[in-house]
Amino acid sequence: MSNKTKKKGFQTGRQRYVCLTCKKNFRSQYNKNRLQKSIWSSFVYGRQTIGRLSKEYTRSPNWVRKQLNDYRVPQKAVVPCKTVIIADSTFFKHWYGICVLRANKLNKNIYWRQIDYERVNDYDRARIDIERRGFVISAVVTDGKPGVRGVFGDVPVQMCHFHQKQIIIRHLTTRPKLEAGIELRKSSQTLCESNEKEFTQKLDAWHLKWHDFLKEKTIDPETGKVYYTHRRIRSAHYSLRTNLPYLFTYLKYPKRNIPNTTNSLEGCFSHLKELTKIHRGLNYQLKRKMIDEILAK
Repeated sequence: MSNKTKKKGFQTGRQRYVCLTCKKNFRSQYNKNRLQKSIWSSFVYGRQTIGRLSKEYTRSPNWVRKQLNDYRVPQKAVVPCKTVIIADSTFFKHWYGICVLRANKLNKNIYWRQIDYERVNDYDRARIDIERRGFVISAVVTDGKPGVRGVFGDVPVQMCHFHQKQIIIRHLTTRPKLEAGIELRKSSQTLCESNEKEFTQKLDAWHLKWHDFLKEKTIDPETGKVYYTHRRIRSAHYSLRTNLPYLFTYLKYPKRNIPNTTNSLEGCFSHLKELTKIHRGLNYQLKRKMIDEILAK
């Protein structure tokens, strides 16, 4: 038979060919592992639903589900090294989340674990795990939770600038009405262009200008309780003051190449949610395996 062949479509999930010389029809050699890998790749990265895969392979949806359930996600070994760690968590529902540690040097996720709430113990456990595997932490980038900073208290800690700006927006909104709030938000937007000395001077000047304004109090006519009138502006200022020692760590250790945001990990989270959102109603085991596949990529 000649080596000249032509594809003639699929039959029961296998490619069919025809020999152009003798006109004999034949199918590609069956390889279960290769077939499962192809189906899995189409399902996860090709955004193909079980219904579409069922039509493509001319098999029942249950057969497709069996191939997906039987597929084993390969375990990819990561060589331990000294690296900056980006630590954060993301949630798919209020009770289902993933705590992830990413090696900035390798641009790979080196640890992830399912969590129901974001607790300090989750990060403590994560640190113990990666250090047992041989990783050395040169610095950490976090979203600013005080307890998490305590877990990595013996290494330089960088507060994510994006999360800090989001905290300010949460307190002041994107369009604050009072002049004090407008000026404070404007100052917070210069984080990436400032250093610690310049930003501290801006914050001190703002506080000096609005000192009396921040001290204003209001009495609740019903309860008689006294509270600060401008609590949201006070909270935004307090947040900047509290996080100030961690906002410019990346400038203090230039040789360690510390990023000033967790954007690398946030991008991974966005990609993860985008792919898993396509397949709603997945059983727990299949969804967890899909998450493992994407995070290990």
